[in-house]
Amino acid sequence: MNSPESLLTALDDDQRVAAETLLGPVCVLAGAGTGKTRAITHRIAYGVATGAYTPTRVMALTFTSRAAAELRGRLRALGAGGVAARTFHAAALSQLGYFWPLVVGGNAPEILPAKGRLLGQAAERARLKVDTATLRDVAAEIEWRKVSGLGLDGYALAGRPTPGSLTTEQVVELHAAYESLKDERRQFDFEDVLLVMAGMIESEPSVAMHVREQYRFFVVDEYQDVSPLQQRLLELWLGDRRELCVVGDASQTIYSFAGARAEYLLDFERRYDDAAVVRLEQNYRSTAPIIDAANRLMRGRSGALTLHAATTAPADDPVILRYPSDVAEARGIAQRVLELINAGERPESIAILYRVNSQSAVIERALDDVGVSSRVRGGARFFEQPEVKQAVMTLRAASLTISGEPLFKSVSDVLRSLGWSHEAPEGPGAVRARWESLNAIARLVDDAPPEMTFRQFTDDLMSRQATQHEPTVEAVTLATLHSAKGLEWESVFIAGVSEGLVPISYATGFEAIDEERRLLYVGITRARRRLVVSWAEQGDRQRGVRESSRFLTEIGTRTPRSR
Repeated sequence: MNSPESLLTALDDDQRVAAETLLGPVCVLAGAGTGKTRAITHRIAYGVATGAYTPTRVMALTFTSRAAAELRGRLRALGAGGVAARTFHAAALSQLGYFWPLVVGGNAPEILPAKGRLLGQAAERARLKVDTATLRDVAAEIEWRKVSGLGLDGYALAGRPTPGSLTTEQVVELHAAYESLKDERRQFDFEDVLLVMAGMIESEPSVAMHVREQYRFFVVDEYQDVSPLQQRLLELWLGDRRELCVVGDASQTIYSFAGARAEYLLDFERRYDDAAVVRLEQNYRSTAPIIDAANRLMRGRSGALTLHAATTAPADDPVILRYPSDVAEARGIAQRVLELINAGERPESIAILYRVNSQSAVIERALDDVGVSSRVRGGARFFEQPEVKQAVMTLRAASLTISGEPLFKSVSDVLRSLGWSHEAPEGPGAVRARWESLNAIARLVDDAPPEMTFRQFTDDLMSRQATQHEPTVEAVTLATLHSAKGLEWESVFIAGVSEGLVPISYATGFEAIDEERRLLYVGITRARRRLVVSWAEQGDRQRGVRESSRFLTEIGTRTPRSR
């Protein structure tokens, strides 16, 4: 186990303050790239090492399985592997599975994997004709209603935009039919898991006592993304105790449409008048010109931190480019990406970000035309690809019988039997995509500890598969601005930064426009060394001329360029 003092030596002064403040309400305001994950994992590990925390009584909460897996991995490496690091849903589901047989009896209801099919049946019951896209929007509205703590009557009065051509009354009717069908079939959706667990704690003193006895210390990452329902459950887990540490950045609140409320972070000091507040503003990710652009974009916004670049080395300014059309923009980006790769930059260190998924197709085609492999983030999950499933199963079977060989030989022999080779096939396409997936598994050997056995390697691989902790693929990443949150690349291209896309056309009113501003801020702060922002004057099927985004005036006052 690491000594307490050794856990602090790798931290800067502000991170160290956060790590040493172990008790009572603590709020860590952590800007992009300031090492918040390092700070909170070292804080937890320091608490364990000093004896302030019993590992099994600490709960670290976050919002994605990937982030939870990263927390667990870092905590294990720091000697705090006994700490639970979970998403809100995973923590609530685990508790529900334990308490339901004791409180209600029998097994808990089945969890719906998705709402679509049941919603379609609910629409038939309500005699409503709705298409698939409208059903997806209704599903999102059901989620928003539940995480916002609203019943059907409250939702009807909320003034929400209605999906498709449905009226408010029809939407409410569809919600009711969905809930009725779900109850008849004894099923829960993901929001029900949190609602039912909160209800159990509120109504059953024995459940409340057991939960609060199990966990005493809570750490919540990305606290700006918490919803009213999650906040309610968190408060119930805490009871009347105050051992809560929250970490967040109001400037990265980009999920308000899904029920996230940044005011829980912004009002933390008012709710806990004795809270310790620590600000992390030293950015270790990006160059000074990129940080300057991000700061200019968020200047004067509520809760915005002022970032300071840790490096003072000379660096290029962000580039702003104007193109005549979407196709020209995609081709221009592809050519610049190719030049970077030819100059020695790795494809996986480059990302092209955009506002909506429909923008990706023209960019994918442009990259294919210049022979650059790409991968759309949020597409098919890595471990759900058939070739990856086959590779994991074959490697696992081999690891049960093969021992004593160098790890790379064992892994590469199996992968070669599945069609992998050391050399990549020429050009893009399905064959190249398959090779990239198998090669990503092969490259995991490079990151493995020297003493790792073949069996341990496949144990780790299966753990990654269970948590969707994907390895790095040698391809340029294509991603929406939303899905890029929490990631970083050496070079980032942000495409389509024009009025109607950033901000999106349906963003009306100050709050909605400000959310779009924060979304662009997230995109900018993904870049380590190089940032290119572009827009096109005209779309392929659009007659009118677009205008550049209003945000470009703020981030590009020193570096406007056009093409």
